[in-house]
Amino acid sequence: MLIKGPLVFLLFFFCSFLNAELKIQHWATENGARVYFVENHDLPMLDIEVSFQAGSSRDSVDKNGLASLTNHLMISGSGGINERDLSNRFTDIGAQLNSLFDRDKSSFSLRTLSEKSKQAIELFKLVLQKPDFKEDILEREKKRYIANISQAQTMPESIAYKAFMYALYGDHPYGLPESGKIETLIKIKSGDLIKFYKQHYLANQVTIVIVGDLTRTEAEKVSKELIEELPVDFGVNKIPLVEDSKKSETKISHPAKQAHLYFGYPVMKRGDADFFPLYVGNHILGGSGFGSRLTNEIREGKGLVYSVYSYFVPLAQAGPFQIGLQTKKEQIDEALKLVKSIIVKFIQEGPNRKELQAAKDNIIGGFPLRLDSNKKILSYISMMAFYNYPLDYLKTFSEKVNAVTIEEIKSAFQRRVDMNKFSIVIVGVD
Repeated sequence: MLIKGPLVFLLFFFCSFLNAELKIQHWATENGARVYFVENHDLPMLDIEVSFQAGSSRDSVDKNGLASLTNHLMISGSGGINERDLSNRFTDIGAQLNSLFDRDKSSFSLRTLSEKSKQAIELFKLVLQKPDFKEDILEREKKRYIANISQAQTMPESIAYKAFMYALYGDHPYGLPESGKIETLIKIKSGDLIKFYKQHYLANQVTIVIVGDLTRTEAEKVSKELIEELPVDFGVNKIPLVEDSKKSETKISHPAKQAHLYFGYPVMKRGDADFFPLYVGNHILGGSGFGSRLTNEIREGKGLVYSVYSYFVPLAQAGPFQIGLQTKKEQIDEALKLVKSIIVKFIQEGPNRKELQAAKDNIIGGFPLRLDSNKKILSYISMMAFYNYPLDYLKTFSEKVNAVTIEEIKSAFQRRVDMNKFSIVIVGVD
């Protein structure tokens, strides 16, 4: 839904006010951890997120799935407390523990009432510093992973996405499935998890975000305690650069009635100078649902697809620009031809003024809703911290969106989106 008129002004004002009040304090601990803190005493709540450079991009081809299993087992028993008892202890004090995992990072979050924060943080320290990595738990979870992967291997969308990432990245770590492969998971032992943990869960390569009912002095103490027993290693722990992928076309047969298509190639990494023109431009092209050109012209205008979208996935290294659609098998060639023509026209001409203003109103109008709770603020600042964004990123976000011009969008798309490099994956062909 596009938001217009006076409401945009009010939301924009609220957004500016909110960001001005959102004071992010930042410091580094003695062992090199980067800490971001927002003091907020409005509610007796505390949210903490701790992120490590330990996502699936740290997997090797022969140990694919190791990073994900390490993340998962860290909340499955720690400090000699078994999985059930650890979960019950968090529940008993009303605290919530969660893990998050993607290609770049492995993260753990804690939410607790202020009055119970001391007990919750003591348990959180065990999770971060003393995971048990029990062999019996590992074997159980490996079976669960394998069952999920086996099921996913029958689903056309999952098949298409894995094939697409491999087409774009090949043997680069981004081309590996985040949860691993059956043949590699089988071989992983608890000793592998312990070794991976010691190599990648490092005090000097961690980011800590604290939001809520603490003072600066208390936050400094908490951040120090959370990582005080983690190792420090100043060796190189970077994800390999993404090389230009070779254009390819992959077709996979499947009995599904619909064909699933992925189309794109690696374009943008975090902190990219062209982020805002590409982001706003793609909102118009295919990122805004029913308001996008792709949806209007292919789904609504021609009735060729059930769904169609495009988006950029910025990562630590170049992430994909991805177009996806679902359609009847007999319509796949026509739909793909139309997708290509719409993208080519957008690259050449850019958006019109009406489209650009509508996109800005929509993005800016919805932005305050992304920051209306400690949990949402925590998520955004965690992203900023992990990718080393400037502290004023949230404050200036709407200003930078509003400053994007048609010429900047055209320039960015013409320089960065080369359709001669796009790979195509289609699952559901006869």
